[in-house]
Formats: sequence, C-alpha cells, structure tokens
Amino acid sequence: MNMKTSLLVDRPLDALDVASASSIRPVWFILAFAVLLALAVPFQTTVYPVFVMKVLCYALFASAFNLLLGFGGLLSFGHAAFFGSASYVTAYLCSAIGLGPATGIAAGVLAAAVLGALMGGLAIRRQGIYFAMVTLALAQLVYFVALQSPYTGGEDGMQNVPRGKLFGIIDLASDTAMYYLVLCVSVGGFALIHRAIHSPFGEVLRAIRENEARAMSLGYQVNRYKLLAFVLSAALSGLAGSTKALVFQVATLGDVHWHASGEVILMTLLGGVGTLLGPVVGATVVVALQKYLSGAGAWSTVVMGCVFMVCVLMFRRGIVGELAAALSKHFGGRGGRADR
Repeated sequence: MNMKTSLLVDRPLDALDVASASSIRPVWFILAFAVLLALAVPFQTTVYPVFVMKVLCYALFASAFNLLLGFGGLLSFGHAAFFGSASYVTAYLCSAIGLGPATGIAAGVLAAAVLGALMGGLAIRRQGIYFAMVTLALAQLVYFVALQSPYTGGEDGMQNVPRGKLFGIIDLASDTAMYYLVLCVSVGGFALIHRAIHSPFGEVLRAIRENEARAMSLGYQVNRYKLLAFVLSAALSGLAGSTKALVFQVATLGDVHWHASGEVILMTLLGGVGTLLGPVVGATVVVALQKYLSGAGAWSTVVMGCVFMVCVLMFRRGIVGELAAALSKHFGGRGGRADR
C-alpha cells in the first residue's frame, strides 16, 4: 500500500476492527466448510438443489450490491435494472437466437456493465439521497422498456428459456449439472469481490466512503473510483441475473421491478453492510422465509415484516456484523473489520 493510501485509511478503528491476522483464519475455515457443504448438496435429500441455486444467485446479487454500499458508501435504489436486464438479454439470446449458455451469460454480464457505465456516469454526479433517487429513476426507465419492448414478452415475460449445453458438452437440463455451474459462478463472483476490496482499489474506495473530501485533497480522482465500483457492481449483479434466468428458465418484470432493488437492500442490511459474509447470510434468510411462508398468503408479508423488524432492532450492524463484534469483544482484541 502506498503512502497516499496509508494516509487515507489512517483512522481510529471501530468495534469491528481486529488487530491481528489470526481473525482472518476463522472466516476462511467457515468459507471452506461452506464450500464442502455446497458440493454435497446434490447428494442429499434434505435441501433441494433448485432452492440452493436461488440462494446462491441472490447471495451474489446482494454481495455485488454490498460492494457499492458497504465499501463505497453509495446507496443505489436501482440495482434491479442490472439484475433484470442481464436476465432478459441472456433469456433472449438463448431462446430466440439459440446461443449457448456461456455466451448468453457473458452477453448478459456485458449488457449489465454497459448499462452500469451509463447509469453510473449520470448518478455519481450527485451524492446522498440525490444519488439514490437518480438510480431509482433510471431503473424505472429500464422497467418501462422491459414492459413495452416487443422482445421481452411484456407482462408475461420470457418463458421456457432453454438451458442448453455448456460449451456444447455439459447438458444443463440436469439440475445437478446446473447446480455446479451456479456454484462455480457464485464462488468466482465472491472471489472477485474479495480480491477487489482487499486491493489498493478497495482501500481507496473505503477511504472515499469515510472521508471523500480528504481523498480528493490527496489527489485521487474520486468520481473515477466511484464509477469503476458502480460498473463492477453492475456487472456482478448482471452475472447473478443471467444465471438466475437459466436456473428458472424465465425472465420476468419482477427481475427489473423496484421491489427487487428493495429486496437486495434488505438482504444486505439484514446480513451486515460492509461484511463479506453478511449479504450471503441475509440472502439465505430472505429466500428461506419467502419459500417457507409462501403458503401463508397475505400473512406471509406480515410475518416477514415482523421478523425483519426484530432483526433490525436486535442486530443493529446486521447478523454477521453483530457476531463479529461479539467475537471481537469476547477475545478482547480490536481487529480486522468483519470485511476481512
């Protein structure tokens, strides 16, 4: 880390800070154990692979959003635009044109990145609530395009999207094959996010979040870093959306609706903003509640609201954030943040 970056992050450590590298090891043990469990999912009967695939897709979506909010301090109300647009692009290319799943996913990610560059280029000119409102307004434009376009199926969406064969060899019609593809894509996305936030780019991004004026005074081009973070977050959100379109073989207006943006914000806040595992935990909780409360009808919304209210009151820093703070206090150290 150069001197400029060191000056940027030279600040008092908070309750989540950890002093030594030993605090990193439990996280890696947890991740390794989680990967082993994930590899074994198709060979057990307790949890359906399709459910786990949905969790992985939304966990990647939430982690991409957390990269922007938790580490960049930018609250976007329009991230569903990237998730849904990539879903539509992948669905159209795989069904109408007949391209393979790898090409469809790549095209969806590219479309989300380009859309992120366009939206981000406009949004980063504003700060705070104005930034959030600009992203919401632009996302609603994407929603109305999806609603009116003759290529998206309107309110019916795009149905029966073929999964195809990966590289012309692996038939993704099998849920087991599809599951391992989703697992590889998700792990790759998480690894990219981890690498980004532990790079000099991530340090500067955190510094901008903490004190933007100070970062500017040290000569950093703040808007360039914000835009790069926005595009990277959009591309990873698109990766989640493209994968989800193949898993469920459908792309609908729900993917680009503002409700989807609200859900990903909720997942991130519930799990813990600015933590690596927080969005994963938050996505798991939300998707599980949606699944097991689906039979409760209108009461499901009430129950979910009560659960979220209790979690927000009890876990002010999110589930993972509070657990990290408790462990830090228990072992009597300051130490690396929960994002490390």
